[in-house]
Amino acid sequence: MSNARARLVVGTLGGLVGGEIRRTVGLRASSSADDFVGSDKQAQRARAIRQGMEDLGPLYIKVGQMLSTRPDICPEYLMTEFENLHAKVSVSPFTDFEPVLEDELGGDWKRYFRDIDTEPIGCASLAQVYKVQLKSGKNAVVKIQRPGVRQDMLEDMALLGKVVRRLAKRMPDLNEVLDLEAMLDVVFTSMRPELDFTLEGENMDDFRDRVADFDTLKIPEVLFATPRVLVQGLAKGKSIRDFDKTKLTPEQCETIGRELLAFMFWGFFVDRKFHADPHPGNVFISDDGEANIIDWGMVGQVDLNLAMSLIVVLLSMGMGDGTTLARSWIEMGRATKRADIGGFVGDMGRFVPGIAGQSLERFNFGVQLSAILKYSTKRGIATSPMIAILGKAFANVEGSIRYLAPELSITDVFEDEFKSIAQELARAALGKEAMARQAAQAFLMAFQGPGQVRSILADMANRDTTMRLGEDMGMRSRHEDRADARARAWRRAALAAGGAAYLMERKRRG
Repeated sequence: MSNARARLVVGTLGGLVGGEIRRTVGLRASSSADDFVGSDKQAQRARAIRQGMEDLGPLYIKVGQMLSTRPDICPEYLMTEFENLHAKVSVSPFTDFEPVLEDELGGDWKRYFRDIDTEPIGCASLAQVYKVQLKSGKNAVVKIQRPGVRQDMLEDMALLGKVVRRLAKRMPDLNEVLDLEAMLDVVFTSMRPELDFTLEGENMDDFRDRVADFDTLKIPEVLFATPRVLVQGLAKGKSIRDFDKTKLTPEQCETIGRELLAFMFWGFFVDRKFHADPHPGNVFISDDGEANIIDWGMVGQVDLNLAMSLIVVLLSMGMGDGTTLARSWIEMGRATKRADIGGFVGDMGRFVPGIAGQSLERFNFGVQLSAILKYSTKRGIATSPMIAILGKAFANVEGSIRYLAPELSITDVFEDEFKSIAQELARAALGKEAMARQAAQAFLMAFQGPGQVRSILADMANRDTTMRLGEDMGMRSRHEDRADARARAWRRAALAAGGAAYLMERKRRG
């Protein structure tokens, strides 16, 4: 780590410790409890930690944002403050970025542009963005990485990794449930593409095929990319936060909202790759009813098992089925030696009713995931670290859509999309030769009534979560002993998903 960076880290941490000492001494010296109540002390501590993270830069900000979705780790007063985390950066002069352009594009880098507006239209901790006109006359933007930021980020990753490894060794019981190293690795993995703009450009090109399936969604064209310079088309419109929605009809607003949600669902469950930071600043709405999604540096990936289990979690919320939700949640992680499975099932049985059909004005799926996470950790259920990234991504897209179409119901949109998603999953898993058999199975199940949906979902949720007790081994998930059976389980689950989709559609028509 460079001397300057080391001084910043040590100075920031020292300042936090010093501030805590002053608050503690002040509390003891106070003659009256009313002069310095506990809530005031908590608020001061939370603000100081947030400000420290902002001072330390993008990696610590991302870690703090992830912690804001983890009530099992963070107390509520810290979570609330961490939701306000944002990059605290000042605009740097364009001359600071010219050496980067020269390194990436060559000494004659100006030949690529007819004109450059040297006042940035975007300023973040990793880069600044400028409006340009290419030699062809096309309007575009150029994103230029800040000098030295990549090295700082890599050094910070190494330092945080060492700290977490030591913490995990000293707190084995906590680590068994939280898996601190895996949690941090999820953050690192999702952030690394932000340090290489060629990877961001590849993400944009990969997802462009998916948004082509939606009428209102667009991704700017990638015109040129190097590790530290990205030239792309100019996104039309304004941030969804600042857009005047009266310029569109209510039907247009609802369509954009539905398509943004559907796009995320397809990313989670079919592509298993998704935009991990779709906050309002990364969604631009134009007067002609288009939604441009920008900033593709942070992308998350979900494995097949997690995607299938999350499908059941959402369906269970929509159907008010806490038992199936609990079993599916365990499938996304594992039960530790001290797990209280019955207690967790009971928790979900009390938590889930009343969620189905609520609009975005009242329902926040990202928040609901965080609440379930708190219950599961309390009951000794180790959950996949990817849930925090998923929760953050969903909370962000919900926050974006709420500006445009707050009346939308997440569970209703998901049920509308589920039929197509399930058919796509079944097609990918079973192949064309088995589709006829899958359709026949679904047809036969239809005569068994709507109650069959519950058993289908239970089969999906239970396929790997049957628990067994051993006198010496304690409680563990059978999936640890059945890795060789995952392909067969996936095929059964996909078949069940297709059947469930058919039944839900039949029930709706009836």
